[in-house]
Amino acid sequence: MKPFAESCAENQQPILDILQKEFAGTRQVLEIGSGTGQHAVFFARALPHLIWQTSDVVEHHSGINAWISDEDLDNTRAPLPLNVETDPWPEQEYDGIFSANTVHIMGWPEVEKMFAGIGQVLLPGGCFCLYGPFNYDGQFTSESNASFDVWLKIRDPKSGVRDVADLGKLAEKAGLKLIEDYEMPANNRILVWQASVLRPQ
Repeated sequence: MKPFAESCAENQQPILDILQKEFAGTRQVLEIGSGTGQHAVFFARALPHLIWQTSDVVEHHSGINAWISDEDLDNTRAPLPLNVETDPWPEQEYDGIFSANTVHIMGWPEVEKMFAGIGQVLLPGGCFCLYGPFNYDGQFTSESNASFDVWLKIRDPKSGVRDVADLGKLAEKAGLKLIEDYEMPANNRILVWQASVLRPQ
């Protein structure tokens, strides 16, 4: 039986509306944290001009493969093992990277390694699209996000809703520049960073 997340079903169309713009000229996308695999097949079906490379920790691979197998699309790829803290990053480079609902689940050292890794594999001019809830200037954007942060920290004290300014510092170190900040339903955002032509040394 395939895994299913209601949140994926609810947010996939609004996210796609943004990706159709941001990935219009993209050919190779790496998804970090493919989760159930629902997003991968939905976006790949709607964006047939690109290859969608899934990745996640190994325990999620069977579910991702189940979705990929059932959809049988030409432009999805079986998941790569990618624990951002311990696994080596792909040798291949990508002109697009997507990740949804990951940085508030990870501990901060993992978030740091994720951005550093993205700086290694995102081609100059390529875009990194990050979906989720975010804070601005240390403030929550809604009561629901504040409650969500409490729930996250009870579950894992290392997790929590991240501040855009803090993420921006990591992005800058990785040679990324914030070019778009989209408001999304349910107090979420999509942040879009673009890789510099000159990579950081």
